[in-house]
Amino acid sequence: MSTTTAPTAPALTDPDHPAGRRVLTGDRPTGPLHLGHYFGTLRNRVRLQRQGAELFVVVADYQVITDRDIADRLAEHSENLVIDYLATGLDPASATIFAHSAVPALNQLLLPFLSLVSVAELGRNPTVKDEIAHSRQSTVSGLMFTYPVHQAADILFCKADLVPVGQDQLPHLEVARTVARRFNERYGAGIFPRPQALLSDAPLLPGTDGGKMSKSRGNAIPLAAGEDETARLVRAAKTDAERRITHDPAGRPGVAALLQLGALCQDRTPEQLAGEIGDGGAAALKRTVTEAVNEHLRPIRSRRAELAADRGHIRQVLRDGAERANAVADATLAEVRAAMGAVGSV
Repeated sequence: MSTTTAPTAPALTDPDHPAGRRVLTGDRPTGPLHLGHYFGTLRNRVRLQRQGAELFVVVADYQVITDRDIADRLAEHSENLVIDYLATGLDPASATIFAHSAVPALNQLLLPFLSLVSVAELGRNPTVKDEIAHSRQSTVSGLMFTYPVHQAADILFCKADLVPVGQDQLPHLEVARTVARRFNERYGAGIFPRPQALLSDAPLLPGTDGGKMSKSRGNAIPLAAGEDETARLVRAAKTDAERRITHDPAGRPGVAALLQLGALCQDRTPEQLAGEIGDGGAAALKRTVTEAVNEHLRPIRSRRAELAADRGHIRQVLRDGAERANAVADATLAEVRAAMGAVGSV
């Protein structure tokens, strides 16, 4: 069996014609989504849908336990993900929004797919190694090693040909491409396409401390946060004593992080925002950013509050999505069984 040591998946930064493309994307329900998710992925999903792409959005509840011992508040977090999806503009009438645990055939694909990759290949996967290094568990579970193959099942069950990813997720996508190629070659069936990566052109949004925005690091502004909480989080952001506001990510990471956040919310550049604030100092910077964030998120938060008040509707969205996803997954699994000559295909 040949090995894959580097990601070779062709990557697009902005597809010219997303109409007709099938896109797989999603999130693990481990806590509230924040502005980093919004600017990094959520807006892009809505744009792709509006341009005619067919979206499959997985609430990856089974993958929560890859790096933790229990799935804490799983149902609540899963529903909150869907609320954020809909509040930011995804249309559940056309986007298939579903949970891992509701689609048995998708997860069953993991078994034949695991036979197509070696333990050595999984161990060399740089994303797996990084996730193991930052794992919350005292020991590494088998699920952590099979995580990339489970993601391959996510992508290939619906025969997605476009997958939005960050640069650090390219090795995972390469596993999916490898699985697709090896299955087609081994069983003489052209069942699976080899998906392409869609690299986000959105800049990485730093947290309020200048580091990577992360819900686990306490430096993120959740989409569910109210205006007062947003003001408190921005006030607590790390800046410096220099009064003149300039955009200097290396020398002034805290100031640069706030400038980038405010600029994204106003569709401007950080340099333009810095020039406007000038000698106003950290107080003026934080006041400007707070107003920019709250103004930008006001309609999203209003819609989110409406959705959160009707949990029955959110559960129905998941049921409808699961019904559509199951139909697709069952058909794909039937093709796989037939190609393999499995008893289940008889």
